[in-house]
Amino acid sequence: MATSTETSPSAISIDLYNQPGHLIRRAHQISVSMFHDLVGREVTPVQYAVLRMLQELPGLDQVTLAQRVGLDTSTTADIAVRLEAKGWIVRELLPRRQRRLLLTPAGQELLDQLIPGVSALNHELLDGMGEEDAQDLLRLLRKFVHLNNDQSRAPLRSASDEAKAQ
Repeated sequence: MATSTETSPSAISIDLYNQPGHLIRRAHQISVSMFHDLVGREVTPVQYAVLRMLQELPGLDQVTLAQRVGLDTSTTADIAVRLEAKGWIVRELLPRRQRRLLLTPAGQELLDQLIPGVSALNHELLDGMGEEDAQDLLRLLRKFVHLNNDQSRAPLRSASDEAKAQ
């Protein structure tokens, strides 16, 4: 009688709490919940990322902004429309139907108000881990994103990536 070396699906460990995808989803869920608790509900975490990037790099066009925060261009356009409607950014039309995005004074004021909550969030997310574990987690998350960036529907592109492409 021949024996099979194949493993049956039931023999494979499918413990959710050992699956990276599940743990990453849970970590994201926890992070978003804590964002709303500590930063508020006036902006979403993604809107905050867009505003923060525009603070750091004023005048980005929507396509470059999308690449810098890891969003697809249609989502970025929708977010920009919402942020403009709230008076937090302005969108200036550029040649070839591109749009340049700038924070308004109200957008800058909003970010200034959010900073204490974001600082508290960053502290709370890593609280209890110890400094070394917290730094290891951040290092490993950066490594994970870097190694898997091309698998995303909206890969991140940094300034150094753009310089290499030219």
